[in-house]
Amino acid sequence: MSGQQNIPKTYDPHLVEEKWSKFWIDSGFFHTEVDWSRKPFCIVIPPPNVTGSLHLGHALNNTIQDILVRWRRMQGYNTLWLPGTDHAGIATQARVEEELAKEGLTKYDLGREKFLERVWAWKETYGGEIIKQLKRLGASCDWDRERFTMDEGCSRAVREVFRKLYEKGLIYRGNYIINWCPKCQTTISDIEVEHVEHQGKLYYIKYPGLDGGPGVVVATTRPETMLGDTGVAVHPGDPRYQHLIGKKVLLPLMDRPIPVVADEAVDPDFGTGAVKVTPAHDPTDFEIGNRHDLPQVVVIGRDGRMTEAAGKYAALTREEARQQVVSDLEELGLLLKVEDHVHAVGHCYRCDTVIEPLVSEQWFVRMKPLAEPALRAVKEGRIRFVPERFTKIYLNWLENIKDWCISRQLWWGHRIPVWYCQDCGAEICPPEDPQVCPHCQSSRLEQDPDVLDTWFSSALWPFSTLGWPEKTQELSYFYPTSVLVTGRDIIFFWVARMIFMGLEFMKEVPFREVLIHGLVLDSLGRKMSKSLGNGIDPLEVIDKYGADTLRFMLVTGNTPGNDMRFHWERVEGTRNFANKVWNAARFAILNLKDFQPGEFPQDLTLADRWILSRFNTTVQEVTKNLELYELGEAARTLYEFIWNEFCDWYIELVKPRLYGSNSSESRYAAQYVLWYVLLHTLELLHPFMPFITEEIWQHLPHSGESIAIASWPTPRQKFHAPEAERKMEFLMEVIRAVRSLRRELNLPPTKLVNCILVTDEERWSGLLQEYGGYLKDLAGVEDFRILETGGEKPSQALTAVVRGVEIYLPLAGLVDLDKEIQRLEKEFRTLENELKKVRAKLGNEKFLAKAPPEIVENCPPPGSP
Repeated sequence: MSGQQNIPKTYDPHLVEEKWSKFWIDSGFFHTEVDWSRKPFCIVIPPPNVTGSLHLGHALNNTIQDILVRWRRMQGYNTLWLPGTDHAGIATQARVEEELAKEGLTKYDLGREKFLERVWAWKETYGGEIIKQLKRLGASCDWDRERFTMDEGCSRAVREVFRKLYEKGLIYRGNYIINWCPKCQTTISDIEVEHVEHQGKLYYIKYPGLDGGPGVVVATTRPETMLGDTGVAVHPGDPRYQHLIGKKVLLPLMDRPIPVVADEAVDPDFGTGAVKVTPAHDPTDFEIGNRHDLPQVVVIGRDGRMTEAAGKYAALTREEARQQVVSDLEELGLLLKVEDHVHAVGHCYRCDTVIEPLVSEQWFVRMKPLAEPALRAVKEGRIRFVPERFTKIYLNWLENIKDWCISRQLWWGHRIPVWYCQDCGAEICPPEDPQVCPHCQSSRLEQDPDVLDTWFSSALWPFSTLGWPEKTQELSYFYPTSVLVTGRDIIFFWVARMIFMGLEFMKEVPFREVLIHGLVLDSLGRKMSKSLGNGIDPLEVIDKYGADTLRFMLVTGNTPGNDMRFHWERVEGTRNFANKVWNAARFAILNLKDFQPGEFPQDLTLADRWILSRFNTTVQEVTKNLELYELGEAARTLYEFIWNEFCDWYIELVKPRLYGSNSSESRYAAQYVLWYVLLHTLELLHPFMPFITEEIWQHLPHSGESIAIASWPTPRQKFHAPEAERKMEFLMEVIRAVRSLRRELNLPPTKLVNCILVTDEERWSGLLQEYGGYLKDLAGVEDFRILETGGEKPSQALTAVVRGVEIYLPLAGLVDLDKEIQRLEKEFRTLENELKKVRAKLGNEKFLAKAPPEIVENCPPPGSP
């Protein structure tokens, strides 16, 4: 048993956190090796972008993971928390292109090879910043196993997965409508498009009939795309347009005849029930066009400007073209009306540019065959979502899934491992880079220029990081991993893809449980964003208050799956809790200087038995809540036990035995219980607040090198004392009642009082007689008398009742009764005047007309007492 006795007066997280972080890592407490004699517990970190810096979402996500990992490590599991970063294709390339722009250069000036050298150099210089920040947060990852989605092992896994899916026909190349970002100059997948409601317009345009035949009026939000129309569609059951189906109308401005087709996809209640069909620029129109063999006319290019096919509108931006088209239609008398219309517009999730649907040749993953096993795995309970409500969201998305566009027009990322022979036209996907074409032996091979969607490599993370495609010991031992902790915003981006990739290549789910947490919002409930200027830098919180404060604040009051609001007041409240823990520990350490724990004491007081029993219950509740992933409830339980029961009650109760002239046996028992409860409560608190608990634990008598590898406390039957708890709760209620009466009189703490307790129940009178010392020590009572009901009671006294026990605090000698009567009369008059004002307002019709209903309802009606 060792411990340091000198502890600073105040807690300074800056002196403590870096010291213990280095100690833990240098000591190898977070590193693990395969050990078949122990049960594994494994989490793979959701890899943050290598370009990024810690934001509150990261802080919450990694705090939750660290709590689970530290807890399981203390329980004796062989824990692996595997860290790493994501190459973040679009984001990283954009950052480097911004740096080049400052030098007056573009990526094309450098060429692909030199540009990639610059990206790798930039990654080496700045890419590790977020890892340093995670260490500051206290993340107990196995930092010896840090991975990167483009490291050699992950790259090999990506290559192998692509090849196998390609050979099975599950990866294919084809023309399809895709989401194109004109600014990022790349495709983005459907789930990377953020739909934002816009206040737009609905334009009603007349398409004249041919040769004087009947025309049709269509309604559209994007008149500029009409230049690429190749048809008009109506619902086959719409009686308004039966006479037009199969006929042709004239496309205004372009003077092109286009057919009217019938299609079930048309909503007869939208606009006029007739819609223009632009197969090259709308996903629904693309499908309609395929069903009716309509040509695709591309009128908007990849730069977001109109193409040559747009005729006189060529080279205009989309917005300019819209204005000109509307103006020209008005001049021709073909724009019948314009209505305000709120509709969702797709934006790039990276740069917020309005995306453009374009037909393009891209690489896709055929999703239906992969989705089926991923659906079954969740339906059969092999993967459990916490909270359960997210299961429905997952299932709904997979049941309606479309093929996944995986090619991106970028240079940074996993380049698509497909080569094209320039002589015989063969398309090959070999396991290694080819030197010659296997069909004609030509060496004129060109690799596909595109790279894979970043989420493709992330989807392999649970098994690629453990060594796949090699059959490693780590893969056999740690896969499937235990739990995935992630935000609700990437269930589709990442979670579903990891599940179907794991089932396809490992024939097993990648994790048993998925713990979903919400977003961290600002104090008004808004998402944090640069545009709103409402972001909170977690490093600012750590610098000011320490990592433990940030961690505990993020977890308390947080329930799985729900968003939480950030309030600085909550941060300060948690800082106060850390100070409370520190001051309690300092008191204990100063009173344990002559203490070495030996035999468990036999002569325990009621207070000792009570705190040990309450500690026992706390161990059970915290452990149970961690098992249920109710981390916020576990933290709340600890907070209340430490602040209310241990600090505010037990420490106060034990002071006389530590300070006074009690027997050495009583002092030893007090020291022992104080030490025991504090030491093991710190161990319960450690996963939540690792730094402060390590610092205090090292100052207490203890065994072992670190609290990080101490054993998790378990309940002990001998501490279970429900009777002691019942007795103590009654005494605490009496003490609270006396304190409340003292507050009514504004008595200073040094002013002692006498009180009279009236009861006929022997159980209460006996308890009060036996433990009256607690009343004297904690309620400022000099003396008290216990009377039976019916006896003479003081005429001038404040009173309270606790479980039938009447408590009297005689006023004689405590207050000047005349002055007290005057004070109360003055207070009564003030309240009476306020009441008159309220009643006057209620009689004022102007007030009643303007005041909110809830204000009026809460006012006392005129004439009420």
